[in-house]
Amino acid sequence: MTEITLLDGGMGQELVHRAGDKATPLWGTQVMVDHPGMVETVHRDYFAAGATIATSNTYAIFRDRLDDTPYESRFAELNDAAMAEAKAAAADFDGARVAGAIGPIKASYRPDLHPDYDEAVKIYREKAQMTAPMSDLILCETVVSVSHARSILDASLETGLPVWVALSVDDQDGTRLRSGEPLADVLPYIGKASAVLINCSAPEAIKPSLDILKAAGLPFGAYANGFEKITKEFLEDKPTVDALSARRDLTPAAYADHVMGWIDQGATIVGGCCEVGPAHIKEIAERLRAAGHTIV
Repeated sequence: MTEITLLDGGMGQELVHRAGDKATPLWGTQVMVDHPGMVETVHRDYFAAGATIATSNTYAIFRDRLDDTPYESRFAELNDAAMAEAKAAAADFDGARVAGAIGPIKASYRPDLHPDYDEAVKIYREKAQMTAPMSDLILCETVVSVSHARSILDASLETGLPVWVALSVDDQDGTRLRSGEPLADVLPYIGKASAVLINCSAPEAIKPSLDILKAAGLPFGAYANGFEKITKEFLEDKPTVDALSARRDLTPAAYADHVMGWIDQGATIVGGCCEVGPAHIKEIAERLRAAGHTIV
């Protein structure tokens, strides 16, 4: 029926759960350092479940995140290590691609901390150029404001790779970015993207978001998170993920129900974000095949 790109699920939370270590503000970066090879194993598990794209564990590797840590001089080394683990996993799966992930500057869900356009472009440019050599595409994740979207897209386009922009919306109102701005306000600035997505938002908020994204005229889709809610504690300085709790009701079957609804709306790129694991991706892959779709 339709060709569907199946992204992987969350990386950072999956690493934290598998490691069983005390959470730190460095999130999946710390786990990657402490448990060499675990990132590659997670990528392989997602490919085995049916995903066709590995999202690199580079989301939170920024100079500002590494400041005042033992790793502040290892920015490039850590970024390259994460990319290498993704590439190693993809090499053994036919048609597998690597999406070089670029998260927000300073912190997730904090548009108030995002730098002005010129400073942000400078930071995102360095990150994108560093990530591009081992990427098939650039994935700009958890984009929460119009300014954020403009700066990260403009910087990423300089790599010459396809750029996908993943916007994060209010969990109670999918017609608004987490900044409070109308989601529709970002559409005039993303025309040069190769795809536009909704990510790291409650699955229930995504249906109204996709109705708005259709107007961009780009391939579109979504990958939701499985958090109960974004807590006030997580919005403080240098938060740790133990400030967030996973939903117990979002089983693989329940999550796949949401995903299939997005496909009914016209989405052609789907997957999962935080707290969505390999079992969820496997369920989605099985549902897609059963419905006659082709996973690409």
